[in-house]
Amino acid sequence: MEVAVRANAKLAEGPRWDAAKRRLLWVDIEGCELHVLESGEDRAIGLHAMVGAAAPTTGGAVLVALADCLALVDLADEPVRTLTRLPHGPELRSNDGACDSAGRFWIGTMALDVTPGAGALYRYAGSLERVLDGVTLSNGIGWTRDDTRMYYIDSAEQRVDVFDFDLASGRLDERRPFVSIDRSDGIPDGLTVDDEGGVWVALYGGSCIHRYDDRGHLDAVLEVPAENVTSCCFGGGDGRALFVTTAAPDGNVYVTQPGVSGPPAHVFHLGGTSTAPSDAEDTSAR
Repeated sequence: MEVAVRANAKLAEGPRWDAAKRRLLWVDIEGCELHVLESGEDRAIGLHAMVGAAAPTTGGAVLVALADCLALVDLADEPVRTLTRLPHGPELRSNDGACDSAGRFWIGTMALDVTPGAGALYRYAGSLERVLDGVTLSNGIGWTRDDTRMYYIDSAEQRVDVFDFDLASGRLDERRPFVSIDRSDGIPDGLTVDDEGGVWVALYGGSCIHRYDDRGHLDAVLEVPAENVTSCCFGGGDGRALFVTTAAPDGNVYVTQPGVSGPPAHVFHLGGTSTAPSDAEDTSAR
């Protein structure tokens, strides 16, 4: 495993491979930055609030989940443009999020003090819909390649859940445990799904990533040279690189070749969304 970005981030999270642009998107939640790793150079874009997730879009801009809203960042030095406000007060913020293959963006929320049950899971496709209530620490989201199941992590539950998923409507049914994780192994955080159906779960505090087969059996443990592993995604030209984000005291982004490929990030479909300007600052190009 090699260092891809020596970032020293406070809370690196949410890596997403943008296949159209051949670049890696990731965020430093507590550093209030969107990062773009392209051609070996990592660019940091400072935002006005904590940023929980990012996703590529059909228009080339980047969708970001800020603490209180979903917004678009035009990387050609244009202002951040708000798409929709998140219906919560300043005591909550967005956390992890991802797009499904129909181009809808799913985003979870949590209380800053991690109040049990204060968060929610939303789905956005021009309008915002609340999908789940009673969430404590919304984290990893991912889908099977045939789009029949969605995996989801509420970290406070110490498990990965799975839903039956209807791609046409975005409806979730039949929530059930996929795998439970012992607290001594770490806290389940972000996840990704590979081309063979394996589910890769980052373990915060566990210095590793677990791979489970599609029946929930642990079949591989990938050690990471950082204690607080936050998330992972497949990327690179052939989809065989696994990018891994970590939190302080490490805070770097790593890359490795685990011997299996995975799909790039799904793209958010902009459609006819309306926008309003906000504030951003391009803080560095490193």
